[in-house]
Amino acid sequence: MPSYTLNVNGVERPVNVSAADMPLLWVLRDVLNLTGTKYGCGIEVCGACTVMVNGEPQKSCDMDVSSAVGKRIVTIEGLSPDRSHPAQKAWIAHQVPQCGYCQSGMLMATACAMQAGHHGSSIASELNNVCVCGTYQRIKSAVTAL
Repeated sequence: MPSYTLNVNGVERPVNVSAADMPLLWVLRDVLNLTGTKYGCGIEVCGACTVMVNGEPQKSCDMDVSSAVGKRIVTIEGLSPDRSHPAQKAWIAHQVPQCGYCQSGMLMATACAMQAGHHGSSIASELNNVCVCGTYQRIKSAVTAL
């Protein structure tokens, strides 16, 4: 059984997995019990599984655990312990979530854009995550405020 050490939310975490090509998504959810990262489509389209890897947005359903070794991974649980990240505050202020399923991926993609120095409408134009509830207007309103 392959064993790896991953840096997740600033903590070195040992993981034992069934295969080196196990998607990072399943390692986060099933091995590390970090269930904020969601499974949506499994084919790198919807973005529900987006996490931050070395400061960049990464769809974790399409990244093997072996490829994540030596990289800094941040999940929604590690974005801020108390919802104080500006993107989280904007989401709350603009009442973005409806069902909320896609929101962790949207927030992580937004946080990555912010970390890259992008603001407002430029963030809105970069987001390509899918929301089945259709809260796109509230999402646009929230990111435009950043």
